[in-house]
Amino acid sequence: MLILFFIMTNFIYPIIFDFTKETNVSRWKILDDVVMGGRSKGSFKINKDGHGQFYGDISLENNGGFSSVRYRTIIERLSLSDTIEIRLKGDGKNYQFRVKHNLGAYYSYIYPFQTSGEWETIKIPLNQMYPYFRGRKLRSPNFSHTTIEEVTFLISNKKAEKFELLLDKIEIM
Repeated sequence: MLILFFIMTNFIYPIIFDFTKETNVSRWKILDDVVMGGRSKGSFKINKDGHGQFYGDISLENNGGFSSVRYRTIIERLSLSDTIEIRLKGDGKNYQFRVKHNLGAYYSYIYPFQTSGEWETIKIPLNQMYPYFRGRKLRSPNFSHTTIEEVTFLISNKKAEKFELLLDKIEIM
C-alpha cells in the first residue's frame, strides 16, 4: 500500500523541468515585444554549468519593453494546495512566473518575484497566482484549475536593461 501511495504521489507532483548539461531545451520558445513592433531581444540556452539561461536586452523603442521564455507541457491532477518551487539565480531584477491552465486562454496567471543575485528557491502557491492580460490584472478568481499547459518567465520592468535568469529546477510540491 505504501509503494502505491509513493507511485501516485510521484505522478501527481511532477518535476516540470530539470535543467542539466544534457537537457534539450528546443521546446522552450522566446516571445519578445517584437510581435508588436518592439526591439527587445531575449535568448535561452543551457549554459556551460548545465543551467537554463534566459538572458538578453530589454528595449523601450517602438513601445517595447518585455521578453519571455515559454514551455508547453501538460500537468494534471493539481490541487489548490500545491506549490510550484523554482530553484533559480537571478540578477536582482523583478520577473514574473506565469502559467496557463489552457493554451486557448487569452490570459495567464502570474506571480511576480524579485531575484536576489544568489541561488534561491522561489515558492509559489498556485492559489495565489492571479489572472493577468496585457499589463492588467483581471477581475476574476485566482488560479483554481487542475491542469497547467504552459509555464513562462517574463521580464518587463518598464526600463531598458540587460537581464539574466538562471534556472535549475521547476517542480510541483
